[in-house]
Amino acid sequence: MKTVTVNKLKFKKKLSMYEQYLIKDFLFQWIGQPTEGLDDVLPLDYTEDVFAKMEARKETVFLINKDEHFRYATITEDEQFVIGFLNWNQELQHRFIYLNEFSKVST
Repeated sequence: MKTVTVNKLKFKKKLSMYEQYLIKDFLFQWIGQPTEGLDDVLPLDYTEDVFAKMEARKETVFLINKDEHFRYATITEDEQFVIGFLNWNQELQHRFIYLNEFSKVST
């Protein structure tokens, strides 16, 4: 995954049910297919504030790399999965992976 600035991303305004499912499936694979299921480990809500995304609930604390707080996942107009997270300094950052790269990993 690469880290990029938000001004280089074109976020979708709406996500189809299929795209929402893709995001959940991607996250399930990405965090190692927990036996509890994604909804127990990382409950997500679909929101369209500013752009469409699957957002972690406010009470959810899910850490990436021990010091990055997961906030949301979405798909861009360029068909990229984007993970939004707060770094150790509480700055919002993004990582992305192309959908075709994910499909190679998950098959």
